[in-house]
Amino acid sequence: MLSSYPRFQTGVSMIEVLVAIIVLSIGLLGMAGLQTAGLAHNQSASFRSTASVMAYGILDSMRANRVEAGAGSYNHLLEDAAPAGDTISGQDVSNWLDELALRLPEGLGSIDVDADNKVTVLIQWDDSRGATVPQQFAMTTRL
Repeated sequence: MLSSYPRFQTGVSMIEVLVAIIVLSIGLLGMAGLQTAGLAHNQSASFRSTASVMAYGILDSMRANRVEAGAGSYNHLLEDAAPAGDTISGQDVSNWLDELALRLPEGLGSIDVDADNKVTVLIQWDDSRGATVPQQFAMTTRL
């Protein structure tokens, strides 16, 4: 029995299937890359939200103890060790720094109260999944 297809078209459908598989594979790899990037950015956004909540937390503690906060008892630098906790302000800052270290990778914090009762809270953490440099969140307000 003779085939109705000319001899030069033999195997054309196999090539079409292989090309379709290659195109589909490239598309699926692209989707996997997008998913991975989305997860990294989602984690980064979660860290930023945590930093925001933590900044509001220490500000609430400072407003509850406004006299000591205005006197600079809450002042703390990023590179300083946690205060001993002899006073209410020392306990607040020490607890806040402990919480930062637990909730954020390599979480550090600083607090600066100036003469006009303007407070700047700076929180820094390592976000190596989402960025190559340490991330910082700063909040400035008045007591």
